[in-house]
Amino acid sequence: MPKERALTLGAIASAIVGLGASLTSLVDDLGAAPTFCAETGCEIVRTSAWARPLGIPMSVLGVGFFSAALGLAFVSAPRLRRALALAGGAWAAWLIALQALVIGAWCKLCLIADPAAILHAALVVAGARTLAPAPKRLAQLAPAVAPAVAAIAVALGAWTQAPSAAAPPPQAGTPAVIAHARAQAPDAVTVVEFVDFECPFCRAMQARLDQAIAQAGAPVRVVRKMVPLPQHPGAAPAALAYCCAEAQGRGDAMARALFAARPEELTPEGCAALAARVGCDPARYQADLAAAEQRVASDLRDAAAAGVRALPTLFIGDERITGASASADELVAMLARAPRS
Repeated sequence: MPKERALTLGAIASAIVGLGASLTSLVDDLGAAPTFCAETGCEIVRTSAWARPLGIPMSVLGVGFFSAALGLAFVSAPRLRRALALAGGAWAAWLIALQALVIGAWCKLCLIADPAAILHAALVVAGARTLAPAPKRLAQLAPAVAPAVAAIAVALGAWTQAPSAAAPPPQAGTPAVIAHARAQAPDAVTVVEFVDFECPFCRAMQARLDQAIAQAGAPVRVVRKMVPLPQHPGAAPAALAYCCAEAQGRGDAMARALFAARPEELTPEGCAALAARVGCDPARYQADLAAAEQRVASDLRDAAAAGVRALPTLFIGDERITGASASADELVAMLARAPRS
């Protein structure tokens, strides 16, 4: 009896934890920007081709599964409960394998919800009992479930938030590399953009920056500095490709093509194909790769000198933006404030 009670309470607890994680993830999926799981791995998983089967956010499926698992803990339907638990556990194991072997990134909230589903399945199969659905028992337990789920969601949200220490502290004055870039175009507003073409945050920021530039009332010149992150396999080939294309006067077109490409397309061969598509000469492209490697190394030194420790980082005039939270309207306002120098 004590063992059965432990299995029963464990099955309920695992469902509550999984529901809290799924609800927290749902907030991020439905919001314009992630509120909780805002780290790079979370964003890569969230924006992958696997995140919305049949157009349904994975978090919606999680909320549905764990809600049903909780409900079946109080309904005498052992076959249905066992079938649901096994299906959910198998699905969760597949999602973990998918992140490890296909996506190559980890979402913290998924690493709570998926093991919770597997544990729930194991406990149900091991003999977790159904609690008698007596009205008095339900009336006693129901008020405790909602606060427990809410507390778990809040705790997980606080844990999964990207640490504020990732953003570099403001620096006094304008970094020399930014001042030098501004001096090259005295009749335009200069935007210096430190980017990784595979980074989902950089891609989100780029879309808003393009919108802001289109609305700006002054000429804008964008200077891109390459900061390929080691966790993104396509970032280095994309950075080299951009440098080669820029040497042929095709930098803006190449940047648009690289940002629009799927991450798996950002291979050396894929980037060369994109360069040809935007009008680069293939022979010169190949010849310029060695110089592009030196350019990327120089850009990385510039990023270090400017105190760049998180992507994306933009300088609009003297103003620094770190992360992808700035809206298009905020960027428009910064462009309007920035001096032409």
